[in-house]
Amino acid sequence: MRKMGMKWFAVVLILAAAVGCGNKETKEHDLLHVKSKQGADKKKVIFLMIDTLMAQSIDEGIRQKQLPTFQYLIENGQYHRDMVSSFPTMSVTIDSSMLTGTYPHEHRVPGLLWYSAEEKRLINYGTGPMEILRQGVNHVLEDALINLNGRHLNPKIPTIYEEAARLGLTSGSINGLVYRGKSAHSLSIPTWIEVPTSLHRNIKVKGPDLLTLGALSNPLNGKKNMPDSIANRLGMDNKFALEALEYLIKEKKLPDFLYVYLPDLDQKLHKKGPSDLEGVKKLDAQLHSMLQAFGSPEQALDEAVIIIAGDSGMTQLLPADQHSEIDLPAILNGYRILRPGERPTDETDVILAVNETMAYVYNANGKYSLQEIAGKLLKDNRIDMAAWKDDGWIHVTRSSSGKKLKYRADGPFSDTYGQKWEIEGDMDALNLKAGKNDGDGGQSISYGEYPDVLQRLASALHSHAGSYMVITSKPGYELKDQSSPTHEGGGGHGSIRKKESLVPLIICGTDREPRYLRMIDLKAFLLDLLVEPSQGEKQRKIDGETAR
Repeated sequence: MRKMGMKWFAVVLILAAAVGCGNKETKEHDLLHVKSKQGADKKKVIFLMIDTLMAQSIDEGIRQKQLPTFQYLIENGQYHRDMVSSFPTMSVTIDSSMLTGTYPHEHRVPGLLWYSAEEKRLINYGTGPMEILRQGVNHVLEDALINLNGRHLNPKIPTIYEEAARLGLTSGSINGLVYRGKSAHSLSIPTWIEVPTSLHRNIKVKGPDLLTLGALSNPLNGKKNMPDSIANRLGMDNKFALEALEYLIKEKKLPDFLYVYLPDLDQKLHKKGPSDLEGVKKLDAQLHSMLQAFGSPEQALDEAVIIIAGDSGMTQLLPADQHSEIDLPAILNGYRILRPGERPTDETDVILAVNETMAYVYNANGKYSLQEIAGKLLKDNRIDMAAWKDDGWIHVTRSSSGKKLKYRADGPFSDTYGQKWEIEGDMDALNLKAGKNDGDGGQSISYGEYPDVLQRLASALHSHAGSYMVITSKPGYELKDQSSPTHEGGGGHGSIRKKESLVPLIICGTDREPRYLRMIDLKAFLLDLLVEPSQGEKQRKIDGETAR
């Protein structure tokens, strides 16, 4: 996922691996602390985050009668095709939004790749192998294993794991990259991997009651032989995650809330494009096996609330001979651009942090204005838009049309989510539609091609310190720095358009639903499910009232 990640997270570790093998070790022994503290009749909540699961794939697979498990879940639950993901559509940002219930301006994880003005370096949680090598395996490992959860994720915003602990509930994460919680754990790097000198072999972290992260944190070690070798990408795949989940189900050790991350589908779609169904058909069979671990699909929905969500969509990229790669350094010829692995100096004009079909472009030394740099970039019609903040306003300019607007919070326009905005300029720059006046000087607006764009774009532009803009590419194209991984003829994501922003949500085992269909509204919804009285508690209350 270039969005990160399990694919490139595993690559980072494998790049550090020594030749040969040794014994696998882990110091995780947390299964004793995992079992639900609620009554046996209280449903457990299982949330499966499926990388790049799209409604179009589900619908087409069901139409072809190739997805019996998805069909069963949809027929016995709720199916929403258009939940709004976070922006940029990169997994560390999306996961942070889902687990904290906030956009990046609050949780402070801006993307897979971003520039820290405080540390004066690019933060990389694991992109492609060339960027990893150029920027340094040491830094990437430290950012992914230590800094993401320990420093970068805003400590003032509680995760769902921390909220569950506060409520006296148990929780778990299987292969989630964002996992901060209240319980102490060790990430134990196997002895056959050479650890960079700045990284300890046993890394102390805080997570939920159960923390599984492939070979680095395997609480099933000694209880079940898990697929976590190099051949199995160190356990950073669907097979490991689902075997761990099925073990917990069969042994009746599910925590009250369990998050499971499944990365495999994304890799196939990046290579073959979003119309490929082979990955989702394999996923369907894996989900069937998971339901059978309860005894039957019917029993699964009796015992658990099962929620399945995609994290982002994907757009079809043009082949290389149609110039699908937008070479940003070439467009910005004449500017001094920071090279991968280097530190900025006073001579550095521009820093690029490419997140596939989205990029942060930093005005490093202030020699040129953001508007001037944007003007240079927008001459390339493959770029969709540029946006930056100035004097309290967000400025947006489209490339081919040249349409512009500026906006800020707290104005007369009210959107679908009750958010209020002041907007000046051409609303069509962001495909906004003005509705009826409310009679009190206000007016409604609705979103078109760019879901919840005013909040998501503003959030990205307030997600970290510095002078920078956001740019996105048009469908069919992806942005590129000197060593960025590309996917010509395959699939890409990162931007803010519908194709990459809208994801499916399937809810089974409850009639409840989120207040709004946005990734940031899932945390409150999940916590409501966790504190909802069980059927037994409800009946006891009714019986008690009847007795009185």
